[in-house]
Amino acid sequence: MDYGKHQAPARYEAGEGCLTTLIRIPVRIVVLVVVLPVRMAWDALVVVARAAERALLGPLGRALTWLYESVLTPVGHALVWLAAAVFVRPWVALWRYALVPGVRYGLVVPVVWLYESVLTPVGHGLRWVYRELLAPAGRGIRWAVGRVLHVLVVLPVTGVWRYVLVPLGLGATWLVEHLVVRPLGWLYREVLTPLGHGIAWLLDRLARGIAAAGAGLWAAVVWLVGTLLVAPVRWLYRRLLFPLGREIADALGIAWQVAGYLSRAVGRAIAWLARHLVGAPVSWAYRTVCTPVGHFLRDRICAPARRAAVETGRAARSALRSAGETVRRARRDAWRALAGGPGAAEPGEPGRRVTRRLGATQQTTTVPSAAPEPEISSPGAKKAERG
Repeated sequence: MDYGKHQAPARYEAGEGCLTTLIRIPVRIVVLVVVLPVRMAWDALVVVARAAERALLGPLGRALTWLYESVLTPVGHALVWLAAAVFVRPWVALWRYALVPGVRYGLVVPVVWLYESVLTPVGHGLRWVYRELLAPAGRGIRWAVGRVLHVLVVLPVTGVWRYVLVPLGLGATWLVEHLVVRPLGWLYREVLTPLGHGIAWLLDRLARGIAAAGAGLWAAVVWLVGTLLVAPVRWLYRRLLFPLGREIADALGIAWQVAGYLSRAVGRAIAWLARHLVGAPVSWAYRTVCTPVGHFLRDRICAPARRAAVETGRAARSALRSAGETVRRARRDAWRALAGGPGAAEPGEPGRRVTRRLGATQQTTTVPSAAPEPEISSPGAKKAERG
């Protein structure tokens, strides 16, 4: 085994030193102390928000959705239809059937007829008069005026320029050339040009010297800034700020996770306490007290009361049915007393209709023309029999 090779730690990164190791644990502790209340408050808010969503916001949202779809949407459609019927359709009808025909047949058609039947022929006539009469006359007048101006103005001016001014100008030109132009040219070539070249060379050398001095000064300033400012700042960032920021970021992540574990543990402890201090007693009371009491009330009080109510209802319905039958019989007897009853029954005829039942002895009447009774009685006959 080679003891010369040292194994690097798992969290080792390039640039880490004793300063990073010294600040890591305190930073994590401080960050955990700061982050733990925030994480617990965040988890509590999440739990409250979920409970509110389940108990309040979800039903409220569904109620609002139902209200919107079942009430507001039909009301909105009705209001739109009413607004269209009251405001839009009358104006559309007024525009379509009153304004457009009025403007079309009251303004556009007369204006179009006036343009096509009056203004267009008049314009064509004026164009013919201009092209056939006025334009030739104008060209003739312009030619005559041009000839007159040429004879009276151009020819005299040309003669004066050609035969008077030009000969005089040649002498003036010779004098200007020998007395002004040539001396000025010699002065420019022999004096001003060398003087300008010397001044330009001097300025160029001066500018090069200033540029060299400026470059050296800039290099010195850059070196001083890099040595006295950039290098310390870079060293401070690399050796202190960057490790500190990295450790704070890692500590924030780890502290958030640890705070989450602690918050969940606290939540589980609170849930365990609530379950054993509140839920278990309430459940025991429900199973041990409320359920037997409820069964006793259901079996000993509610069921007999329900049966008594059913029997009472049946008796009331029977009494009402008997009273109704009595009222119908009394009404029928009163009608017979007022309007006259049926004919007297022959001897041997029963007082009520006797129906023939299957398996029973056939009963006959003494009336020769009486029709035989049906084998099966109708519901009306049964009611009559019961009456």
